[in-house]
Amino acid sequence: MRCVIARFPFDLVKSEVEQSMSGIAPEPVTGVSVTIDGRVFPVMQVGEVITRQNRRDFTSDEMRRALTRLGFTCHDARPVKPARQAWSD
Repeated sequence: MRCVIARFPFDLVKSEVEQSMSGIAPEPVTGVSVTIDGRVFPVMQVGEVITRQNRRDFTSDEMRRALTRLGFTCHDARPVKPARQAWSD
């Protein structure tokens, strides 16, 4: 599948993305994530590996669209729980 990420064209194939991520340990998920071969990766980590670009060069939305079009399941970021105060007034 042809897509543009950070103004650069890429020809991505689902099996090649799976192969690229096979030896990579998933980082802790803090935002949008994607499931690849039963493991959950941050989309920014996947984007950095498959495009060889710096994470600051593309957005999670760009990666999410590309990975969804390839057939991967993407997940929204978990809502942040408000900090609990240790004391009460």
